Amino acid sequence: MKAQALKKGDKIAIVSLSAGLLGMPFCKHELDLGIKRLKEMGLEPVFMPNALKGIDFISQNPQKRAQDLKQAFMDDSIKAIITAIGGDDSYKTIPYLMEDAEFKKAVKTHPKIFTGFSDTTNTHLMLNKLGLSTFYGPCFMVDIAELDKEMLPYTKEYFLKFFGREKEFIIQSSPIWYSDRASYAESELNKPRLSHKEQHGFECLNGGGVATGKLYGGCLDIIYYALSGIRSSVEAEIYKKYKIMPTESEWKQKILFIETSESCPEPKKLEEMLQLLKEKNILSLVQGVIVGKPMDEKYYEEYKLVYKKVFADLSTPVLYNVNFGHAVPRCIVPYDAKTKVDFDKLTITITEPILN
Repeated sequence: MKAQALKKGDKIAIVSLSAGLLGMPFCKHELDLGIKRLKEMGLEPVFMPNALKGIDFISQNPQKRAQDLKQAFMDDSIKAIITAIGGDDSYKTIPYLMEDAEFKKAVKTHPKIFTGFSDTTNTHLMLNKLGLSTFYGPCFMVDIAELDKEMLPYTKEYFLKFFGREKEFIIQSSPIWYSDRASYAESELNKPRLSHKEQHGFECLNGGGVATGKLYGGCLDIIYYALSGIRSSVEAEIYKKYKIMPTESEWKQKILFIETSESCPEPKKLEEMLQLLKEKNILSLVQGVIVGKPMDEKYYEEYKLVYKKVFADLSTPVLYNVNFGHAVPRCIVPYDAKTKVDFDKLTITITEPILN
């Protein structure tokens, strides 16, 4: 199911599904800036009832987080939903939502744009299970409320695709990438991030040729936690109970996109995570793999060696250093969109409209 494209005057809901940072006094400058930016784009921001209640409340009340998402889908005047920021336990909202027939009906009868990344992977995969095409892309705090004088141009270019009805579009390598900020304090307002010229572009690490399929994935750390139960046995049980992950036949239709979190896992840990996906035959079933740029290019070359090692005995092609996920800037990656990846020409083309 695809959402309608945005138009000026539309309402966009902001939800805190993981960390409650947006409601903290020390983030007020980001809240104000994000509101200003959305209004400049002609959108009307609507904060769900619990979105601004702060770190402790959000952490202690996953049911309230779930209620906010339900309310956003139930409200027909809201056309898009954007997450405040990531976190580490949005999986706790899944049972409340997957047991709620009213919520599931609302998702299907009122499909909306939904965007966010990192821990929001949990919500993306749940909504994907319900049949909604969502977007692994910008969130409110670090993208809309980018502390520089404007949103980062590459990120804004892809965010504005929510207003369009393009028949297809290309995910291009950004000519510039940015370091993470050492601080997001109010004193950083109007200060540019440290920028770097892109030296690598997209790189093919395994295989070649052209692959076609439907995009599926997210933050590798989150997928690993869900499959392994290493962080919480409850997390793995939730995924199993609600059959969140694709079936074997569904994996065969996918192009997997994965990226690593802000914790910048050591190469040994990356290999462990990939090996689990390999053991579950995911890496051999999918049509191809797209890998996000490592945040701050930490372990850039070391990660390449890990991917080459893990995929050495697989024919699955791998494209590396794509601008999505935790590295800045970031594009939008539309779940379930038909996509063609040319691993020889190093191009990614979304070959169907992503919105109605």
